Amino acid sequence: MEANFRWVVVTAIAPVAWGTTYFVTHRFLPVDYPLYGAAIRALPAGLLLLLACRALPRGSWWWKSLVLGTLNMSAFFALVYLAAQVLPTSIASTIMATSPVAMMLIAWATLSERPRVAHLAGAAIGIAGVCLMLLDGAVAVDFSGVLASVAAMVMSSLGYVLAKKWSTGVDVLSLTSWQLVAGGAALVPVAAVVEGPPPALDIPALLAFGYVTVVATALAFAAWFAGLRHLSAGTVGLVGLLNPMTGVLLGAGIAGETLAPHQICGLALVFLGILLGRPAAARLVAVLRSARAGRDPDAADLSPGRTGG
Repeated sequence: MEANFRWVVVTAIAPVAWGTTYFVTHRFLPVDYPLYGAAIRALPAGLLLLLACRALPRGSWWWKSLVLGTLNMSAFFALVYLAAQVLPTSIASTIMATSPVAMMLIAWATLSERPRVAHLAGAAIGIAGVCLMLLDGAVAVDFSGVLASVAAMVMSSLGYVLAKKWSTGVDVLSLTSWQLVAGGAALVPVAAVVEGPPPALDIPALLAFGYVTVVATALAFAAWFAGLRHLSAGTVGLVGLLNPMTGVLLGAGIAGETLAPHQICGLALVFLGILLGRPAAARLVAVLRSARAGRDPDAADLSPGRTGG
């Protein structure tokens, strides 16, 4: 249990860092350059990690890195960048908050990790909490931004599960760096053709890209893939609900926004949803179900695929 808790804490670094990217992108990064924005974010982060691990892909990892780099990095970053520019943060974050359900279903199909009752309940409660936190009255919605957010959510959910499936025998830094380099390198020529010359960056934009590259990409993805290696996809997906929580708390702490009572209730629901993804919660659910069925709870199936590792 202590080991699981430590990996949950490590994994949490990623969504907390990602929760700041909408604010940074919207406030400091140039508009109308989603491809360059994604490339500038991914490629330097990948090269930084590659310097740390000093290992190149071998064999099938050349094409696997390209597949994962596209799903998790290049296409994902470009779509998130686009969504951050055209959608209110509330809508974009709410759409991305449905990713735990997508990850559970994809993991069920590809890894035989059957969704547990605790995980499904946690996802439902967490999504409800995100809606309470963020959906406050009528907001203008750009349909292209909604499509971009949905596509980013589905693609990254698939990519994360595939990374978990394929990562046996590969260290986390190498796994992360190969994806970032492949995804970033693939974006550069596409950005040049579609968006023309790269944008001119002032000092705030350079500092913002530095933060997004080092903290919200290199560090965050290394933590995320480490969590996927040691925890079930359902548990990791629920930890990802810290992303919108961070956005709300950032607004209150930096922008001076006042949290309404319904937002505080939403925060509590999201936190409850995350707690339900913990193995201790799974144990409690198994005990209750066993007691209802008149069986010994210690005889219940508590394998990693069922409990979340």
